[in-house]
Amino acid sequence: MSGLTTHVLDLSHGQPASHMKVKLYYSEAQEWQLIKTVVTNSDGRLNEPLLSENEVKIGTYELVFHVGDYFRSKNIELQNPAFLEQVPVRFGIANLKHHYHVPLLISPWGYQVYRGS
Repeated sequence: MSGLTTHVLDLSHGQPASHMKVKLYYSEAQEWQLIKTVVTNSDGRLNEPLLSENEVKIGTYELVFHVGDYFRSKNIELQNPAFLEQVPVRFGIANLKHHYHVPLLISPWGYQVYRGS
């Protein structure tokens, strides 16, 4: 199975980050093009892959996670401006036969991202 997926875990609450907006961009000819905007489900995942094996192509992508809006929706008081408003994660896809999974672990003060399975 190939394609692109993500999920988000809220470390400050110890639960999946539900209802977080995520935007996916692709860099073509040095310009970023918005591919789609999605919202995580109650499990902090998406109901379908960001890109199916037929949609993914070799190149550079960027996921933008809207963490500030998410934490405000959970009634977390954030500074103004918030320390983290949006978390951009830029990564490359080099092999169309591989599955790319990009999980994000978040709190209002930090994040971690890695290539998952």
